[in-house]
Amino acid sequence: MHLIHTDGLDGAPTQTACTVAGRAELGERLYALELDAPGLAQDARPGQFVHIACGSQFLRRPISICEASGDRLRIVFQAKGEGTQWLSERKPGDPLDVLGPLGNGFDLSRLGERPVFVGGGIGVPPLLLAMRKAKEQGAEPSAILGFRSRSAAILEDEFRSLGAVSVTTDDGSYGVHGFVSDVLEGCADHATAVAACGPRGMLRAVASIAEAHGLPCQVSLEERMGCGIGACLVCACALKGEDGQTRYGHVCKDGPVFDAKEVDWT
Repeated sequence: MHLIHTDGLDGAPTQTACTVAGRAELGERLYALELDAPGLAQDARPGQFVHIACGSQFLRRPISICEASGDRLRIVFQAKGEGTQWLSERKPGDPLDVLGPLGNGFDLSRLGERPVFVGGGIGVPPLLLAMRKAKEQGAEPSAILGFRSRSAAILEDEFRSLGAVSVTTDDGSYGVHGFVSDVLEGCADHATAVAACGPRGMLRAVASIAEAHGLPCQVSLEERMGCGIGACLVCACALKGEDGQTRYGHVCKDGPVFDAKEVDWT
């Protein structure tokens, strides 16, 4: 086991060999893997991610942590390229080279009594652990989950076990025909905070609504990553400096979760 120290984390991430304990296909090119990951799972915080070596691919693939309990870690991802396609083909008993947990996650102390978790597409999975932890702390959370269509909808039952859930689809094939921002606009007055993960356009809209209603808002940004520990510039993101000028941070190290007011949305 090789220990790597990374600034900005609650603890140092660990590079170790985990074992695939379970595999499930959730939808078209959507997969879940459960990993035996002692230590790593216990250190994981909502909103963090792991960096996984995928076969012969040079760069690791960042995958958000969906669930962490005991010695088990669960990841949910979409097979989009060669690396994630290789990952989707792993079976129980296969080893995986995993680095994590990485990044700064959601600050649960800022959520209040009635937080709303807003997810879009593959941005939905990392919100499940955050919503579960919020409920364990005594909050009454709810979720708004957006998908392209009914066939792309995932994890709905697991979110419903934790609180009220609204589902939207772009094509109207399931739930509300529209966007998560439409539903959030209608319930923001009853919320105490917003936590969101999804495409940048969705996050921008959610941040705008939260600000208009005076709600604290945390957003998890999605960016391509190289090293995963802040040593390269691949995942640089524009942020607002105290002097009003744009500054740059790293999604992998400074995020992936940021205060929405800190992000330069232009």
